[in-house]
Amino acid sequence: MTIIVGYMPGDAGERVLAGAVREARTRGSSLLVVNSSTGGAYADRGLLPAAELEAVRQRLAADGLEVDVRQYAEAVSVAETLIDEAERVSADLVVVGLRRRSRTGKFLLGSTAQTVLLRAPCDVLAIRIPTDD
Repeated sequence: MTIIVGYMPGDAGERVLAGAVREARTRGSSLLVVNSSTGGAYADRGLLPAAELEAVRQRLAADGLEVDVRQYAEAVSVAETLIDEAERVSADLVVVGLRRRSRTGKFLLGSTAQTVLLRAPCDVLAIRIPTDD
């Protein structure tokens, strides 16, 4: 069994990762951490330098999880990357973060979580990301 988690640096990413770790422990599943960006540069705040992503892998492995990491610097979209990985590894679950957004934000940017929820080949767990309302 494999659980895929979309990961980005920061508090939100750590919250989503923690949810994925809980699920992996509960289910006895391996974890695939996917760090993806459409920007193609480390200047993109969502993309981690490879050494930092490896540090995330080592931290999770040290906690006893079977874990792999993948990074896509020039993805078509983060959602498509997660969906493609879920299909490739026959994932049992995809874990994503979900935060409240304005109508304009939804219209202009689309929603990674919504796309994954509607198109993933497996169940999806959405971890709520608190916002300052």
